[in-house]
Amino acid sequence: MKRIVLFSFILAITPLAMAHTQDQTRDRVQDQTRAQTQDQTRDRIYGSQLMTPAERATYRQRIRSAKTQQERDRIRAEHHKLMQERARQRGVKLPNMPAHPMHRGMQGQGRNTMPSRKGGGRPGR
Repeated sequence: MKRIVLFSFILAITPLAMAHTQDQTRDRVQDQTRAQTQDQTRDRIYGSQLMTPAERATYRQRIRSAKTQQERDRIRAEHHKLMQERARQRGVKLPNMPAHPMHRGMQGQGRNTMPSRKGGGRPGR
């Protein structure tokens, strides 16, 4: 009788233990993903390596609260000048032009990147 009770107890708690383990695994994966996302977000801010976490948060908030694209562009331009000056003072080299988040990874790619051929069609025809 004790064996049956013990076996029933084990059968009852096994799914709970498995669910707890799955929750811990999910939470760990979410934490890792959140950390990676924060790193990627920080890297998208021009001169982020010269900023404190509080400055990055303030910059992000300013960009998010901007009402128009022109206002966001103005904030980015001001930020660019500030980071260039900070880099100069610290003896650090930053690229001249910040990459706009929409265009990152697409630099140098245009509409007509394929070499053109006279006559078109397949080669050899």
